[in-house]
Amino acid sequence: MESAETRVSQRRSPLDLIMNQIRRKRTAADRKPLGRFLSRDRTGIPEDGEAEGREERGPSSGVAVAAESEQDVGWGGVCVFLQRLGKKSDSRSLSLAHCDLTATDLLELATLLQFLPQLEEVDLSWNDLIGGCLRALTSHLQHVGGIRKLRLCSCRLGPDDVTALGEALGCVLLLEILDLSWNGGIGGGALQGLLGKLPPPLRELHLVACQLTAADAAVLGGMVASLPGLCVLDVSCNPQLTQEVDDAAGRFRALASSLRPAASLTTLRLQACGLTADSLDALGGSLRCLPALRELDLSCNKSLAGGLKRLTLHLAHLTHLESLDLHLCCLKHTDLEALIQVLPSLTALAELDVSSNKEAGGVVHPLVTALPLAQMRRLPLNSCSLNQESFTALALAVPYLRSVDVSWCKVVAGRLALLLDALQPSVILELRLSSCELTTDDLRRLAAVCRRGCLSSLRLLDLSYNGSVGDDGWTALWAAGGLGALEEADLSLRPSSGAPCSAWLPALLGALPRLPALTRLALQRWTAGSWDRKQLDHCLRKRSVLLEWDPPSTDGAAAPFKAANRESPEESQPEE
Repeated sequence: MESAETRVSQRRSPLDLIMNQIRRKRTAADRKPLGRFLSRDRTGIPEDGEAEGREERGPSSGVAVAAESEQDVGWGGVCVFLQRLGKKSDSRSLSLAHCDLTATDLLELATLLQFLPQLEEVDLSWNDLIGGCLRALTSHLQHVGGIRKLRLCSCRLGPDDVTALGEALGCVLLLEILDLSWNGGIGGGALQGLLGKLPPPLRELHLVACQLTAADAAVLGGMVASLPGLCVLDVSCNPQLTQEVDDAAGRFRALASSLRPAASLTTLRLQACGLTADSLDALGGSLRCLPALRELDLSCNKSLAGGLKRLTLHLAHLTHLESLDLHLCCLKHTDLEALIQVLPSLTALAELDVSSNKEAGGVVHPLVTALPLAQMRRLPLNSCSLNQESFTALALAVPYLRSVDVSWCKVVAGRLALLLDALQPSVILELRLSSCELTTDDLRRLAAVCRRGCLSSLRLLDLSYNGSVGDDGWTALWAAGGLGALEEADLSLRPSSGAPCSAWLPALLGALPRLPALTRLALQRWTAGSWDRKQLDHCLRKRSVLLEWDPPSTDGAAAPFKAANRESPEESQPEE
């Protein structure tokens, strides 16, 4: 809920907001130093010595000084503005995300747009101080009519901002991507300001977590119907889209019906939108008219339980579907059976996500049998209550998968060899085994596979929350080698636990030269002496590797974990 002060601020003029925000604006001392750190040929700002030289040259240099002053307010002014924000100059791309922009900055940027006629991409995301004064920028968009990508995520945009944007889009006729995600003020009617204003070439529309309501569903449907070339529609994380009013189902039906003319739609994301079985009835009828659809995301809609068969009747028409995401939907056994029956018709399917559905663990064998295994790339089964039989059935698909995820499945403990023996070199890119109660022997088997080169292409290895592994297991893993492509590794322990790593840290230090691609290493809740920590910090800092490690405590124990505890997806689901 927005405060009364926020609602009033949205009705103020940009000038009022600028004056109100001036106290919050960072001082010049907080900005990055200018002057001699800027190149003269790009900004026209001279060094002190150069200024003195000009004075000695006298009036004859007046023309040169005037020319450089003119450059300062042109492209040079753009360079100065970007340098002050720690950004590099680019005449085609303006990326100012996470820059703490204020209304004053926005107004200054607006006056510089006339010097960026070749601009194609603008990203002002995650600057929440510019909400309420977007008109200061949009009133100058006519100078950059060639913009193709515009991202304004998490800027606290409100109705006035959306209206101003809609009025300005008539000058941006080449726009292909519009991302307004994470702006809660858009929901509840503000979306009306874009109805009929979006340029026909628009290919992608992202409205994630905008607090869209059922009333907005009908407006969104009208927008989609006017965009014949729309390829990507993402309205995820809007749980009120199908709820809140008595005729919510009818209004979502209007949105679903608007998809029928969108024959070019390739990606449809409705994650966490409060979908129900009735919603699937409305959506299913439109799927028949979307032959080009390649990605369908219906995940995190727990009310779909027991109603998936209303949709599977229509899935067979999606002959080009490559990715289907149904994770965390509380799917029942009947839902999974209906899905399995339609899978042979989805001949292009390469990714199927039914993870975090407890009953999926009981149908892995028929599921794998129905899939086009030769082209499958992802089949995550984390938090699916796998049993020994289903774990064995998964091994049939593993040789084809680029990503294997069986996290939060206790059955893996002691049986990891079955999975590892099925891996194919140069195919597997991600291996996630978090919270599998792995043993020291499991890590030794993993080390042997690494030594044989079977994981030479692996980029991500997640072994977190496996505190039952002994020091010998971790030592064997890092001493084995064979992980030259590894980019991310997570060995963190549970938030409530802690253990010393000094016994196997030398093996890790010795392995670092053989890990040239490593960019992230997570060792949270592991403890070590000050000398060991300094050694590891020094080695990783030289290579700009991100090290996630709790700060040392004074008593040598693991420091308290202050971040939110990672919860098991199984535990987050309601009892069925």
